[in-house]
Amino acid sequence: MAKSLVIVESPTKARTIARFLDDSYVVESSVGHIRDLPNSADEIPPEVKKEPWARLGIDIEHDFRPLYIIPRGKQKVVAQLRAALKDAGELYLATDEDREGESISWHLMEVLKPKVPVRRLVFHEITKDAIQDALRAPRQIDQRLVNAQETRRVLDRLYGYEVSPVLWKRIMPQLSAGRVQSVAVRIIVQRERERMAFRPAEYWDLEGTFEGTPPGAFAATLIALGGKRLAAGKDFDPATGRLRESREPPVLLDGDGARELAGRLAAASWRVAKVERKPYLAQPPAPFTTSTLQQEANRKLRLTPRVAMRSAQALYERGYITYMRTDSTVLSEQALSAARAQIGTLYGREYLPPEPRIHRTKVKNAQEAHEAIRPAGESFRLPDAVRAELRGSDLQSEEQERAARLYEMIWKRTVASQMVPARGQRLLIQVEGGAGADQALCQATGKSIDFPGFLRAYVEGSDDPEAELGDQEKLLPALREGDAVGCRGLGPQQHVTQPPPRYSEAALIKALEQEGIGRPSTYASIIDTIVQRGYTLRQRNMLVPTFTAFAVVKLLEGYFAKLVDVQFTARMEDALDAISRGEGESLPYLQAFYFGAGELKGLKDLIQAQIDPREVSTIPLYKDAKGRAVVVRVGKFGTFLERDGERASIPEELEPDQLTVARVERLLEQGSSPRPLGTEPAGGKAVYLKAGRYGPYVQLGEQGEAPRMKSLLPGQSPATLTLAEALQLLSLPRTVGSDPETGEPLLVDYGRYGAYARRGKEYRNLTGPEQLFTIGADEVVALFRQEKPKGRWQAQVLLDLGAHPDSGAPLSVRSGKFGAYVTDGTTNASLP
Repeated sequence: MAKSLVIVESPTKARTIARFLDDSYVVESSVGHIRDLPNSADEIPPEVKKEPWARLGIDIEHDFRPLYIIPRGKQKVVAQLRAALKDAGELYLATDEDREGESISWHLMEVLKPKVPVRRLVFHEITKDAIQDALRAPRQIDQRLVNAQETRRVLDRLYGYEVSPVLWKRIMPQLSAGRVQSVAVRIIVQRERERMAFRPAEYWDLEGTFEGTPPGAFAATLIALGGKRLAAGKDFDPATGRLRESREPPVLLDGDGARELAGRLAAASWRVAKVERKPYLAQPPAPFTTSTLQQEANRKLRLTPRVAMRSAQALYERGYITYMRTDSTVLSEQALSAARAQIGTLYGREYLPPEPRIHRTKVKNAQEAHEAIRPAGESFRLPDAVRAELRGSDLQSEEQERAARLYEMIWKRTVASQMVPARGQRLLIQVEGGAGADQALCQATGKSIDFPGFLRAYVEGSDDPEAELGDQEKLLPALREGDAVGCRGLGPQQHVTQPPPRYSEAALIKALEQEGIGRPSTYASIIDTIVQRGYTLRQRNMLVPTFTAFAVVKLLEGYFAKLVDVQFTARMEDALDAISRGEGESLPYLQAFYFGAGELKGLKDLIQAQIDPREVSTIPLYKDAKGRAVVVRVGKFGTFLERDGERASIPEELEPDQLTVARVERLLEQGSSPRPLGTEPAGGKAVYLKAGRYGPYVQLGEQGEAPRMKSLLPGQSPATLTLAEALQLLSLPRTVGSDPETGEPLLVDYGRYGAYARRGKEYRNLTGPEQLFTIGADEVVALFRQEKPKGRWQAQVLLDLGAHPDSGAPLSVRSGKFGAYVTDGTTNASLP
């Protein structure tokens, strides 16, 4: 009897599913997508290479028909699947339940062209019961989901492949634009602009320590003086640092005023003016969605979104959690029963509400959001048990620990979501003293927990709920209005207004989700992309934009404003969701996007705009006392300050909002005049460090002596450059010997495209600038004996990483024309 063939995306998922099926099933993996748009010119089939749309991989004139190819690395996989299908009596497509999974199943159908019955299996968790339920109720491929995913793929290709070349030509190579990526960069840059425009303001208050009867010291802060409230941070204009105009302006204390007031109040009598108690209920958080899981993993576990999703994928494929790409906060009846059973056992019946808690969510596309992320199965495995099982898994030790911690967080959040609220009291005490203009009102606030409820299981941002319960409380003594209190001490406190905070990865994900931009499942790759492209740096768990990002956003806002408009991008997501529900059509939407509709220009017209490279690569800072414009310029050879012909390099570690007027003036003063590094020992000529149009460089000799000059190498900092390093640079080009056959000299040098070796008119690329001062004649001769690359860069293997854990393909780090990258032979990923 012919067996049934089950195809999934992942080898790990295949192994897990195979454990729940008998010998009448064969489970194979497609190892992700088996078909995609071409990524490079050599992947374009010869018969279409001369077509005007070949570079895009989309036939614009024929209903945006995509050109799908089977990448070289996937041809072996396809052959194996075809061989397995020959002996099968039926085919089950068990790829993930989201749009991408539906698309993978559709591509499998298109490529394999099965002649046996085909059924689509969908399950939310990889457990025996879930697999058996799916086998009893298979369905057909949902063409609406496929249409939505393919529209998204075409839309993203048009955006990226048409707009990115504009950035290459007008700013610098290796940049990229994307439908969601570019909006994310703009959001980050807008926040940095606010920080750069921010002007700090100083204000003071008093903080006193008071004690009443019954004994119990408490701290209270001055909030009003002479019947008028004291100024707080919200009262200042962030752009000017000045107090905002208001009908009843607050009292603004400076340092001297605060100290003098404290002295005058030293002998004052104090009494309780107000006591206020209010009960509160803190409701438990909803179970995790993809977005909230990434946010909390970033805040609590310090995991980047990509690492968090990789760990979640590992847990899902091994049967520990439900599907990790979801917008829903709903739990199934099975999950509700499992959570309630554990709450009663672990915490007691008093922590269990009479009825299950239902967390509602607004999800437009129910096909992608059946259930929240939770522990899999009809009973939840405890975190310690999962941790022990993971130790015996095929994951690396670090991956085991990350997965175990993530599972524990998911378990705690799921269980807590079904517990009773925390109950407590909020307490406010106001004390007053002094008289007349010095009548002071101080306030203290507190909080008590009468019953911890869900906090016994889960506190947001905390790894240990038991330890955190104490920190949730701030107790105040039981005082009554009119009670006399003593003042132990009263001291001035300085406050400085703070600029709006930068986006952490968690905060950016939250902002994107709130604006309806992109899908939570793509946020990890988007953040990775903007970091790898040099648009942002990860510093102190924050995303700091570079001036390259400023230039890109300036160009996009000036010439592609519609494409980086938050609301427009959100409406694009709505349109894709409508297609997935069968309420919209793909072709009319793509036509309007590319060709325009009515008075709105389409992408085809937008990319024809005449753009001044110098203008978009100039970021104005301010005008100095003489009216001269001070600007930042972004170019192919670095980022630098400029003022009326003066130039200075900007240190790589300097963040945009740190370019204050004082800092800029110092940099221009240092950069506009040469910095002497010393003298050349052989000839006694002076060696200088200078800042030029194309970045920092070193110079040997004075300007009138036909001096030698050489740019700094990548990674070299002007701030730390030594005389020895400068002389080493000035020794280039370096003769390493001569060719034993031709007698021609062999030289090494550094140029526009990196380090290279030269023999006569022949050139070979070196793996990196570090070879310039270490490579010998024999190694250079060996380079020239290798076959010369034909018409393209010849990548060299820098490091073998072993086999890919899923596909088995060899992984390596290689040198590329634009830097190092990691590859499995099919997919390349640039290294920052």
